[in-house]
Amino acid sequence: MKASAGGYARASDVRQALEMLAASDGSGRVLAGGQSLIAAMNMRLSTGDILIDISRIGELAGVRETSDSLWIGALTPHAEIGRNALIRDHAPLLSQAVAFIAHAAIRNRGTIGGALAHADPAAEFPACVLALGATLHVEGLNGRRDIPAEDFFHDLFETAIQDGEILTGLSIPKAGPDERQTITEVARRSGDYALAGVCLVQRSGKHRLSLFSVAPKPVLAVQAMAELDRGDIEGAVRALQADIDPSSDTQATATYRRHLAGILLRRAAASIRGESE
Repeated sequence: MKASAGGYARASDVRQALEMLAASDGSGRVLAGGQSLIAAMNMRLSTGDILIDISRIGELAGVRETSDSLWIGALTPHAEIGRNALIRDHAPLLSQAVAFIAHAAIRNRGTIGGALAHADPAAEFPACVLALGATLHVEGLNGRRDIPAEDFFHDLFETAIQDGEILTGLSIPKAGPDERQTITEVARRSGDYALAGVCLVQRSGKHRLSLFSVAPKPVLAVQAMAELDRGDIEGAVRALQADIDPSSDTQATATYRRHLAGILLRRAAASIRGESE
């Protein structure tokens, strides 16, 4: 199939993009890397959209460091996330995640903002920002909102971004000297979406655990985190079953995804401890 678009316009700055969105009467769709949006349009899952191209807005790309955090622009490509020295040093979970994302062509075109706004529950970056305790920044004509990652993902492909708003970037606390971060997943083939995946961060003796492809949205596994903080790995595996809500599909059953989640949690915990599983 071919995409069905109602129009196209390229914005030169954020203000112009927001004005275009406001003028689109609800039919405007923000186009950045296009790796998710264009695929949806080709399958006629989204038709008649007015595409507002923000890909040339330089202020929305790049990585900046402050004393205690990193700011990552929404237009920063996956490939840049993987090779950026600041991210490797201060948010290595994101760098590690890039190796699991699709293939080189998509990593070069796709953007972190697009992945977060699309909110695919099987994608790596949404779960990563949950585990890292990131804050996401959205902007509308009425100003900017800063949204904790825990409050950003609402449901399947649904986020806290409101009509007329654009995700402009995210801020992530810089990793401490003893912090450990890891991501692991299982997929049928390299580059496929994960059947289940785990992100684990150990920060100041506390754990942040998130999972993807096991619920309609990325999950912060609060009950399992409490068990990890007590040093009870098997207790965390048991508690995890109450934190996730996997479904069955053509790729895996819900039962199999639950089984994988426990295996991946053990694997991630071993990695954090510097051990083999």
